[in-house]
Amino acid sequence: MPAQAVVLEHLRRRIYDLHLRWGYQPVHPPFVEYLESLLSSTGQDFDRHTFKVVDPLSGRMMGLRADMTPQVARIDAHTLGGAGVSRLFYMGTVIRAYGDGTDGNRSPLQMGAELFGHSGMESDVEVIRLMLSTLDCVGVSDVHLDLGHAEIFKSLIDNLRLSDADQKALFDLLQRKAESDLLQLSASLGIGEADSKVLCALCSLNGDSAVLESAEALLSRYGNKMIAAIDALRKTGDVLARSRPDITVHYDLAEVRGYQYHNGVVFATYVSSRGSEIARGGRYDGIGETFGSSRAATGYSTDLKTLMSLNTSAQQMTDGCAIMAPFNGASDESSALLQHKITELRESGEVVVITLGSEGPDSNDLTMCNRTLIEKDGRWLLENLK
Repeated sequence: MPAQAVVLEHLRRRIYDLHLRWGYQPVHPPFVEYLESLLSSTGQDFDRHTFKVVDPLSGRMMGLRADMTPQVARIDAHTLGGAGVSRLFYMGTVIRAYGDGTDGNRSPLQMGAELFGHSGMESDVEVIRLMLSTLDCVGVSDVHLDLGHAEIFKSLIDNLRLSDADQKALFDLLQRKAESDLLQLSASLGIGEADSKVLCALCSLNGDSAVLESAEALLSRYGNKMIAAIDALRKTGDVLARSRPDITVHYDLAEVRGYQYHNGVVFATYVSSRGSEIARGGRYDGIGETFGSSRAATGYSTDLKTLMSLNTSAQQMTDGCAIMAPFNGASDESSALLQHKITELRESGEVVVITLGSEGPDSNDLTMCNRTLIEKDGRWLLENLK
């Protein structure tokens, strides 16, 4: 609706300018692509969420983008050449075959940023800071940050040598933290008692930095990748805690959504008023390999519609703040001065609504306006509406 669209565009512009100031460049991927291009570098989850259509000209299958991250990765690796550090951001509608989160939204207005060409902790921290600054920019407060690592679940699964279907079943139960169901499934899959207990322990390995010490004691026997993952979480969390003491940093070792896609630190932000995350992201190194340039990569995304719903002050920004001006089509000096004044006000950022007809202002005009232009002594001046 009009009022919501104004707020949405206001927030979009603020976020757009913020990313430019951080050194990120905008890109606009296509909304519909041939399926082999759209899904060539993604996992099964993207395929599941993608609407498929037939191109009437070629008869080939096409897909409506369900997420812009893979498209941006292709732009970096293929179109831009995949060299050096590249910072890109995007905004646009995506369409999903299945709704995400508690609201079941299937057409979010997705925006996000991706940093390519650097594999260290510094780039993870930069992207998380940018995500937090985006939430600051649109007035979202009391944010909780969840940190996890995709390699923790992957290392466990690799040791167990399970089929893709069995991996997904374990993953779904782990996300729900359903310990009893997890034990039953582990037993039915022939997973040993020690490994079953570790899988269940992941469900309770969440909290402050003390969780990482417990994780090290429990998981170090699974090898260097597991130790490195825990160490990466610790370093990332320490830097964020120092630079953003206003943010609650929470570790969740069962937070491994997108484990088929991500392969490093993953993160999500929450507010108390919503049951699902409001922004999320993570590392996904190797994304450009399909296009001939395997790239280190990390990024985040969010839904502008969700951010708008969390910003009550922005929703009131257009209420009663415009200026009403009379219609004056005469050729005299007074009319010329009025037109000059209207132009001057609009160029300064004011909203000016011209009344139409001879019956006075419309009721909608009166709702929008809190001031009016009146003529006094040959000058057009602003006066508050009563």
